[in-house]
Amino acid sequence: MYFPTLRPRRLRRSATLRKMVQENRLTVDDLIYPMFVMYGNDQENEVSSMPGVFQYSIDKLLPAVGEVVELDIPAIILFGIPGEKDEVGTGAFVDDGIVQQAIRSIKEKYPDLLVITDVCLCEFTSHGHCGIINDGEVMNDPTLEYLARTAVSHAKAGADMVAPSDMMDGRVAAIREQLDENGYSHIPIMAYSAKYSSAFYGPFRDAADSTPQFGDRRSYQMDPPNGDEAIKETTLDIEEGADIVMVKPALAYMDIIRRVKEEFGYPLAAYNVSGEYSMIKAAAAKGWIDEKSVVMEMMIGFKRAGADLVLTYFAKDIAKWLRES
Repeated sequence: MYFPTLRPRRLRRSATLRKMVQENRLTVDDLIYPMFVMYGNDQENEVSSMPGVFQYSIDKLLPAVGEVVELDIPAIILFGIPGEKDEVGTGAFVDDGIVQQAIRSIKEKYPDLLVITDVCLCEFTSHGHCGIINDGEVMNDPTLEYLARTAVSHAKAGADMVAPSDMMDGRVAAIREQLDENGYSHIPIMAYSAKYSSAFYGPFRDAADSTPQFGDRRSYQMDPPNGDEAIKETTLDIEEGADIVMVKPALAYMDIIRRVKEEFGYPLAAYNVSGEYSMIKAAAAKGWIDEKSVVMEMMIGFKRAGADLVLTYFAKDIAKWLRES
């Protein structure tokens, strides 16, 4: 059959009909809000390249987390900014590290909020790379021990989930083994499985103070032209024990989101990264686009591509918009 018997516009005639046949939906339960915590008191520093995103000291972090809870956003992912850095990123895994302190404070006040922690060394190393350096090279295997120690320290502090973002080979297996051996077999791993070496990360490096002091991260993060490699990386992470896999960035990699979802049918997160956020904020500030419309269209695009969860700096705005509608 064809026109005039078939008329797709029949189901577009009213808002009620359009909602009834809507294929994909975004809800507040899909959202994870990234937050940055730093040492000090009374610190609430807006990131210059990310309007509306702040670095918080713990005393200021807690009210900000309270707003997240009030908006019914179910989870945050926590990034730490240390007071001091060294070659091996000691601040990432010590019991009184900034992330560990923040976890304990958050869970004490908001026990039902899901606290996910980023597991990486780049914010904590003096060289800004995600692993241990030897003769200018990022060493894979020696780094695994430090990543596993970091994950265990986060679990010990009360984290509900750990999220390794370093892209070292074998890191999910190393973390899973150490979590299990230390009594944390119940803690899930959300792996940054297909993480690309992307130009979209620039503003994040301002927020996390994690710019590499030499070279770049192309020896461990994936090259943007590659798609099959994302399937290989995700396969390995699942085999090593990942509970949720992730594609990062999201906007320029919706084809990868779709491929990963179709290939594995696994719980899948997409990270709507800092550069994607900042571009929209800049264009909206100029009046060139309608921020709400563009953000919501982008989010439903991630869902349509196959994402189950979205990590986004727009989470609070989205939660408010969803309430309004």
